[in-house]
Amino acid sequence: VAALLAQSWNMDLIQKCGDIVGKEMEEFHISVWLAPGMNIHRNPLCGRNFEYYSEDPLVAGMCAAADTRGIQSHAGIGTSIKHFAANNQEDNRMYVNENISERAMREIYLKGFEIAVKTAQPMTIMSSYNLVNGVHTANSHDLLTAAARDEWGFAGYVMTDWGTQYDPAAALHTQVDMMMPGADADRDAVLTGLTDGSITPAEVRRAAARVLTLIEQSLTAKL
Repeated sequence: VAALLAQSWNMDLIQKCGDIVGKEMEEFHISVWLAPGMNIHRNPLCGRNFEYYSEDPLVAGMCAAADTRGIQSHAGIGTSIKHFAANNQEDNRMYVNENISERAMREIYLKGFEIAVKTAQPMTIMSSYNLVNGVHTANSHDLLTAAARDEWGFAGYVMTDWGTQYDPAAALHTQVDMMMPGADADRDAVLTGLTDGSITPAEVRRAAARVLTLIEQSLTAKL
């Protein structure tokens, strides 16, 4: 598990473990691994601490980057670093509002993701369930567009976590490309948005292009 890998302090070992995961993904014809989880060990009672690397953002970022490099050394296979961002508790994680200053966000809760994106360019990012300063992360322009894409140069697609409570129109504005698991309500909201003008065709085409690009490059497409 991630916490144990981080305790090794051995990035070469973690990259080798990623390579093992990549080989298994090839065997099972899986293109995207919904991992690694890399939120901060802020609360010792967080039910997924085993799945996250560390209480330290530098360690978390370096571990996730090493894992991603190992996995993505296999053509057509990639990671989905998650949960972006500040998903540091499991209790009420769909609705909890994390009130965090910009400095704390940048130095603690975003730093690991920044390191992973800049040094390993993961195939995808998964947004989190929680709100940050009153805004669902899937609707956060500051997180998904300004930070991940504009500042860090993230080039892949962004997906939501399963059944996230968000505004689909706002999600497209903030460059979410895939709304999971593809609920009828999300589809209907997008169609309504296209009709009333709250969503533009260009935003839909942008999201579709990123998803189709990944599919074209994926292991599954090559089989």
